[in-house]
Amino acid sequence: MNKFLLLGATALIVSNTTFAGDYLTNTNQHAAFLRMAARGASIDVDGVYSNPAGLSFLKEDGFHLSLTGQSAYQTREISATSGLWTLDGQSTTQNYKGTASAPIIPSFHGLYKKGDWTVSAAFAITGGGGKASFSNGLPMFNALATGLIQQKTQGLVKPSMYDINSAMDGKQYIYGVQLGFSYKINDWLSVYAGGRMNYMTGGYEGYLNASLTEQYAAMAPALGLQDATIADINLKCDQKGWGITPILGADFKLNKLNIGLKYEFKANLNIENVSSKMELINVDEAYLADYKEGVNTPSDIPSMLSVAAGYEFLPNLRASVEYHFFDDKHAGMASDRQKTLNHGTHEYLAGIEWDVMKYITVSGGFQKTNYGLSDDFQTDTSFYCDSYSLGFGARIYLSKSLNMDIAYFWTNYNDYTKESDNYYNTGTKGTNIYSRTNKVFGLSLNYNF
Repeated sequence: MNKFLLLGATALIVSNTTFAGDYLTNTNQHAAFLRMAARGASIDVDGVYSNPAGLSFLKEDGFHLSLTGQSAYQTREISATSGLWTLDGQSTTQNYKGTASAPIIPSFHGLYKKGDWTVSAAFAITGGGGKASFSNGLPMFNALATGLIQQKTQGLVKPSMYDINSAMDGKQYIYGVQLGFSYKINDWLSVYAGGRMNYMTGGYEGYLNASLTEQYAAMAPALGLQDATIADINLKCDQKGWGITPILGADFKLNKLNIGLKYEFKANLNIENVSSKMELINVDEAYLADYKEGVNTPSDIPSMLSVAAGYEFLPNLRASVEYHFFDDKHAGMASDRQKTLNHGTHEYLAGIEWDVMKYITVSGGFQKTNYGLSDDFQTDTSFYCDSYSLGFGARIYLSKSLNMDIAYFWTNYNDYTKESDNYYNTGTKGTNIYSRTNKVFGLSLNYNF
């Protein structure tokens, strides 16, 4: 029973989504990224994040400001197949679905350029950015409860004799404030130095109730229970943490070719439980020690390397390619989970834009993400899937000083299949298929004076 209660409580934690980028890094901080993806060699206001060193090559001195709003919607689904659900010799499938939505993801980018010097600043939700909800729980609830009851009753109590009700919500927001300076050394080289302060706020709340049905409540003494309740948990925990990301960059402008480099150092981030409320029945508080007030959990933001090249084929036609590497293997996670990864995250991006007329630029982009996942890394409460993404959109020039980016970004995930001969430690075989969907719409207003 203790094992069931411990893992059941752990399942109330749900990691939130990252809509583009790595586990704790959102790279979609401007609508220009959504419409083109590969922006690491851009010389534009969105370069405050994607290519800060290139800002010193902007043609016009003065202020350049941008305000962005994005809306994202994501689903997570688990198809769980096992003979455990009915214990009648047949394998059946249970389906679980969670949703995560972020109606508005704001960001701001701004810079002031004077000669060879540029100072830039940004505010964005650099990680997380929404709330995930599983209204019908997760397969681990049913699996652990079923295994426990079978063990306690020597197989006399079948799954049809009890009910499990559970639900959970999780949220995570990492707010980033970035400040840095760019300097143009000569006509072909510019460099950047700066940093980002990351502030994380989030938490989770949920409940789990496992109880015998009314018809079989009389069997409670056989389980060592006073009544039909096997376990009841109501848990709410708020979390906060912060860390600093130093950033270096360089930009090489060679006629029609532009190369942008950026390296973000690892941010050491510890998440602290700043408040916790637990209402427990038949649960020892010792098994929920990780969620008590004051407990710290490592959740480092990994270092990131961005290498990009853009080329102007024609005065009205440009294209770029880009590579990202996130060093997840050396970024601390809870229970050293990062050590189970096969490698850090690799991302490959490409984009093209075409000035179809004086006042309109259309563009499209592609991104492929490879996380280096393993079965030990994947859990019901926090799973990821390799993917490719497509984005498209346009920039509309409203005046000489004002323009607007509008874009749509869609991600197709590869299902991840996890097979087990000891399904949730119940001694039964089982298979989980993890899948996700993601859609993002963005709008940016850009102004310079």
